[in-house]
Amino acid sequence: MRLVIDTSSILSALIKNGISRRIIFSPSIQFITPDHSLKEISKYKELICKKAKINSNKFDIVFNLLFEKITIIPKEEYEEFFNAAITLIEDKNDVPFIALCLASKADGIWSDDTHFKTRKEITIYRTRELALAFKPRKNNIY
Repeated sequence: MRLVIDTSSILSALIKNGISRRIIFSPSIQFITPDHSLKEISKYKELICKKAKINSNKFDIVFNLLFEKITIIPKEEYEEFFNAAITLIEDKNDVPFIALCLASKADGIWSDDTHFKTRKEITIYRTRELALAFKPRKNNIY
């Protein structure tokens, strides 16, 4: 299965060694994200460190481990789908995720964001659904 992962799911995995992190390390799912998500993550780095009670070095370690499992896709590979994506979602900040899903023909998007609603064009997978479907194993990253 190939899924576009939204920033909030990545942020959850950065903050806590919980179910989101375990899902990312599931061998059954390949994750991709638009390069747009890197800007969002860097904007919240200080807050993530505070919530996770980690320093910048530990953040970098966890970040790098997560992004061994998440492929970053450059805007050039999905920007031609922006116009179609705009018609599918109200929150313009989520357009890159929809556009990437359409461009890559991914199986859907992993997000718990309420802006994302399942439509015939795109399936939205919630954390709970993925946890039940894939029963990810606990990992020992910090």
